[in-house]
Amino acid sequence: MKIYTVGQVSHYLLNLVDNDYLLQRICIKGEISNCKYHSMGHIYFSLKDENSSMSCVMFKGSRPTGLDFKLEDGQAVVIEGAVKIYEKESKVNLYARKIRRDQDGEGKLHVLYEQLKQKLFDEGLFDFEKKKPIPAFPKKVGIVTASTGAAIQDICNVAHRRNPFVELILYPAKVQGEGAAATIAAGIRKLDSMGLDTIIVGRGGGSIEDLWAFNEEIVARAIFEAKTPVISGTGHETDNTIADYVADLRAPTPSAAAELAIPDIMVSFRKMKDMERTLRSQMENRIRVLKMKTESYRAWLEKRGPEAKLRNQQMQLAHLSDRLEQGIRLKLERSRQKLEMLSGRMKGLSPTARLTGGFGYITKGDQAVRSAADLKPGDRFTVILHDGRISANVEAATQEETNV
Repeated sequence: MKIYTVGQVSHYLLNLVDNDYLLQRICIKGEISNCKYHSMGHIYFSLKDENSSMSCVMFKGSRPTGLDFKLEDGQAVVIEGAVKIYEKESKVNLYARKIRRDQDGEGKLHVLYEQLKQKLFDEGLFDFEKKKPIPAFPKKVGIVTASTGAAIQDICNVAHRRNPFVELILYPAKVQGEGAAATIAAGIRKLDSMGLDTIIVGRGGGSIEDLWAFNEEIVARAIFEAKTPVISGTGHETDNTIADYVADLRAPTPSAAAELAIPDIMVSFRKMKDMERTLRSQMENRIRVLKMKTESYRAWLEKRGPEAKLRNQQMQLAHLSDRLEQGIRLKLERSRQKLEMLSGRMKGLSPTARLTGGFGYITKGDQAVRSAADLKPGDRFTVILHDGRISANVEAATQEETNV
């Protein structure tokens, strides 16, 4: 048997489909699912029915003449186009040239979705005043999702990066297919009974039928009845499920749900450090102001307080004492000079002062001899000199006349 390469088989299928006239001009009806408008203007979506799904694209150039309404999930449409093989992936695609609404009816799942949405809205399950606040600093977070797949891995990565101290508790649920809604509801009730801080419910993106378990009434009521706050992170950012409307908080993706449930501990640390720096700065400024006020009060007290008055009085007393001492010294000096002057004058008048010049002082008994007439021969008299006394007798006494 001949062996072919993958590329050869893909090229064969491409030629096979391209040469089939029926597939190049075909009309197919179905329900729109997983519709996305690309930034370049192209529209990517799936066309499905109860049995199968087909990838489709309408390029920007076909839209002006081929589409006159906004394409959305759940719409029943008829598409005119060509079936092609994307050779690189050997994938069958429907390239739409014209799209019109199917007048026979709307998409079955879309109708069911809108009916349940209106019913729960009327019952008040979407009311914002009934939604519970999400704890700011959780310790335990429950997760209802598949045990394998990107959703649980993304949630764990986000949680470990933002706060590795938060405990994660997984309830492995079936998130797609028959029985999925029942296991999701059971997981919500189980985690709600464990007294956790927050519960995350969700899965990765997909078509409307892939996400349908999160549009079931049993899941909506389990979320609404839970005492624990529930964050719904189902599908991609453009997907909306009934669970999103009932949940206490809606996240566009499972990763975003983890970010909403678990605060970034490093951000909290940085906020605390900023608060610490702010508080320290405020305290330092306050202390600086108080020090300035204290210094001002101290200076005021130094100028006006009892100690300042006592110090001023001491200074005045010292000044007066200095002045008094100077005055006494000056007066003593003047008195000394006057005393010396008087002493000199008295010395000059003192009889004894003259004795040093060869003079003597004569007495007779206790009386001073002032004249020769005071003595007569035979009288005893005393001559007082500056350094002693001489006693003698008068042999003769002659009085002479003077002109005084």
